Amino acid sequence: MLKTMQKHGVTLAIFAALATGLTAIVNELTKPTIDRQAAIQQKLLFDQVLPSEMYDNDIQGSCLVVNEPRLGAGEHRIFIARKGEQPVAVVMEATAPDGYSGAIQLLVGTDFSGKVLGARVTQHHETPGLGDKIELRLSSWITHFADVMIHGEDDASFAVKKDGGQFDQFTGATITPRAVVNAVKRAGLYAETLPPTLSQLPSCGAQP
Repeated sequence: MLKTMQKHGVTLAIFAALATGLTAIVNELTKPTIDRQAAIQQKLLFDQVLPSEMYDNDIQGSCLVVNEPRLGAGEHRIFIARKGEQPVAVVMEATAPDGYSGAIQLLVGTDFSGKVLGARVTQHHETPGLGDKIELRLSSWITHFADVMIHGEDDASFAVKKDGGQFDQFTGATITPRAVVNAVKRAGLYAETLPPTLSQLPSCGAQP
């Protein structure tokens, strides 16, 4: 009986080792394809918030890490668009911490003079049928940031209409669009301060 159990145990161990090895091999074989698809999807999203004709560099390869409260708590990635060697715009990951159902993750494209070029929501937990209209697949609301200027910190027009601004709120849901508008404004204001600091920022993946 003991010998039989030992035999089965060895057999199971061999099968487990083979399965683990096979999983590792499949993961290594598929990782380049997965990474390539992720890069394609990222570039498609970038093209929605920043016109590709504005720059001629590899924007995905021009990634920097910032720890900037105006983009939200913790580290965020920013991607610098250049024309020749001249920085002309930036795509920023940003967080609106005050959504109705929690933090809203955004991608914001701006130039360095206060013009928002585009914004998209990449993740949220807002109420279906109300706050989720910040998603492009459900509403065109998020597209209304394109080519809108931010005229300084005290620009009262860069707000939802309920607060005296130019952006629509949703019927029965003002908190969500207000959070997004304010996050985009903070990101745009931060972008204006970026050019002199670019050489001091660490690259994505750089060791501390």
